[in-house]
Amino acid sequence: MGRVEGKVAIVTGAASGIGRATAERLASEGARVVVADVNGPGAKEVAAAIGEDRAIGVAADVSDEDQVRAMVDAAVSTFGGLHILHNNAAITSAAHMARDGDVTGMDVSVLDATLSVILRGAVLGCKHAIPRMIESGGGSIINTSSNSSLGGDVVLTAYTAAKGGINSITRSVATQFGKQGIRCNAISPGTIMTPSVASNVPKAVQDIMERNNLVPRLGLASDVANLVLFLASDESAYITGQVIVIDGGTSAHHAHISEMLQLGATTTNQA
Repeated sequence: MGRVEGKVAIVTGAASGIGRATAERLASEGARVVVADVNGPGAKEVAAAIGEDRAIGVAADVSDEDQVRAMVDAAVSTFGGLHILHNNAAITSAAHMARDGDVTGMDVSVLDATLSVILRGAVLGCKHAIPRMIESGGGSIINTSSNSSLGGDVVLTAYTAAKGGINSITRSVATQFGKQGIRCNAISPGTIMTPSVASNVPKAVQDIMERNNLVPRLGLASDVANLVLFLASDESAYITGQVIVIDGGTSAHHAHISEMLQLGATTTNQA
């Protein structure tokens, strides 16, 4: 028996990166999965790779309430219920992120688009999934936040604000529906080497991020998928309303530590 055997899951933003890894991981442990993404052909490709008996691909713009409602209905009509929702969709294209600068220089359209997908999308997912989860006997919602929500940044103002909202809505949902069998948690990844990050983040920046990790590598999408699986399973039955950091230890130390370690290495090499 898999760890989520017999459960039905929806994963948004599942055509690539963390979403794809999560959809595949949940299916490998027995779940039937709705692979949802604004990229409909990509979602269907991932579902086909998982297997027609275990997954369906659905085109869904999570900022559109009718499409979110249809996504949830597809899970119930195809697989007979709903137990897991991973609100993971975000706008991560290089062109969009490049326009998300400091608060004085940011185009307001970037703020609106970012909030509509990340925060509005998660709220709409919860709105339409929770009643079906209650009908199914309860469920687990996992929202993708970010370490960007836990500290200031010189750029990504809209992204940071949206992810901070994710943390807040996570606690609200956990509070409002816990007695009805709904758990809600957020995961807060650090740097995860998805194809988007690998291609859009310069190597010099990746090196800085790795130096600030306490483990000797950057994160993988599979690392996050494993955490989502745990939070989706009954193994985490007593965990709700939490923002769980998964960042290789980046946020566990003071900001200056990596430079001190580098100084120590330089001093040792010169000795």
